[in-house]
Amino acid sequence: MNFRMLLSLALLVVLWTGPVASFGGPNAPEATEAATPPPKRFNFADVRRRAEVLAAQPFQTAGNNLPDFLRNLDYDQYRDIRFRAEKSLWRAEGLPFEIQFAPLGFFFSEPVIINVVVEGAGKPVEYASDLFDYGKNPVPDNLPKDLGFAGFKVLYPLHTDSHYDEVAVFLGASYFRAVGQKQNYGLSARGLAVDTGLPKPEEFPRFREFWLEKPTKDATELTVYALMDSRSLTGAYRFVIKPGVVTQTEVKASLFIRDKAQVQKLGVAPLTSMFYHGAMNERFFDDFRPQVHDSDGLLILTGSGEWIWRPLNNPARLRISAYQDNNPRGFGLLQRDRDFDNYQDLEAHYHIRPSIWVEPQGDWGKGSVQLIEIPSTAERYDNIAAFWTPEKPVEAGQKLEFNYRLSFFLDLPNLSSGGRTLASRVGAGGAGDLQSERRRFVIDFGGENLARLAGDAPVEAVVSGSSGQIQSVVVHKNPQTQGWRLSFELLPQGDTPSELRAFLKLGNDVLTETWSYQWTATR
Repeated sequence: MNFRMLLSLALLVVLWTGPVASFGGPNAPEATEAATPPPKRFNFADVRRRAEVLAAQPFQTAGNNLPDFLRNLDYDQYRDIRFRAEKSLWRAEGLPFEIQFAPLGFFFSEPVIINVVVEGAGKPVEYASDLFDYGKNPVPDNLPKDLGFAGFKVLYPLHTDSHYDEVAVFLGASYFRAVGQKQNYGLSARGLAVDTGLPKPEEFPRFREFWLEKPTKDATELTVYALMDSRSLTGAYRFVIKPGVVTQTEVKASLFIRDKAQVQKLGVAPLTSMFYHGAMNERFFDDFRPQVHDSDGLLILTGSGEWIWRPLNNPARLRISAYQDNNPRGFGLLQRDRDFDNYQDLEAHYHIRPSIWVEPQGDWGKGSVQLIEIPSTAERYDNIAAFWTPEKPVEAGQKLEFNYRLSFFLDLPNLSSGGRTLASRVGAGGAGDLQSERRRFVIDFGGENLARLAGDAPVEAVVSGSSGQIQSVVVHKNPQTQGWRLSFELLPQGDTPSELRAFLKLGNDVLTETWSYQWTATR
């Protein structure tokens, strides 16, 4: 009897053990026809119970019996393995969603169990080698019949009824991505981040089992359940995927911390992105493209209603920023610059990579939105992470609940609908002397309200820095954008980092979001 059999038996006890009714005696009513209990239907509570039972068991690493043929694949060889589209799940039934399964191999060495829920009952999807076209890869004849899958892709007719587009993918640890109309895959979301950015190895929880609810013929959303497991915790997740111009995913998560776990930092609703170089460079990048990134800034809507914009960078040293808050109303990694001329990449299409906005449902209490920027030497590395960290330390045996909505979009007009940051730049200050220690920052704000202001309106700037001196503050109308430009100089205090903040106001009215940046010496 293996671990899975023991777990199944334990779950049966939990699900079916209950109070026993007592009948009989002189005053007992006459026996009537026994009521037929309603059929049990699979739902989130089932996954939650499984996660809770699993958390009480010692953590066991997933078995890794991957054949050498798959384990030794490189990136290009793995990409040459394609799922045969004609075998897509639900294609023969003409349903609005289709599922294609991802092969094991390369970095993806741990199989996941994938079930389909039909009429309230879950049934595992059986692996078959002929589901895949292996391309130019030489395929051995002795591949295991129970090899399994690495993950799956979700397809939906996003642009026209006659063509199914890939709209989401769950692949690797707890990573998943999605796109809306006219978008290319970019940054990723994760189920959870554990001890990210600490001076010790990060823990990567993984989804070990999925359940896909079979959609109806007129369905516009797909429900996916997932069971998470890791050394420190387990979790039950429900994802309701709603494809569209803006693809939204409703996330419900129940977490169970193992009794002997020592979680130092919990990252809720984590986002992972790439920033190689952009307009805020203070280092030289030998690249014909002006900018290379999946996201160019972190946007936060605090519990008090303040909008904060933080431009991203590829720092010379690890940089961690924490924005303290109480009951945040939203945060996300955005790609605001949509001008192809600023990327010049005909293959990567960075100008149409999605932004992701996280909208908490309910109160999350006190904590911080944390941003981690890791030095990177190539665009193939994801070096940006952002997530919510609760202020209260996670305790062993604790149970936690988080609900939130993810939006994958090119533009959401209601995000920071006042004056938003259009561009941020930095260079030598003073008289332009390249040896000067002064740094000159130039920020362009734009928006309908700013465009309506006359050029002689008495707009003021509020600029502050945690160290050094702020000098030469100038604000004026930008006729090219119909917005307003703010420039100022920072005279650093040696190599001491400076937390910079700036916004525009007119009298007592705040006109723009708060521009925030952490300056550090590059030498």
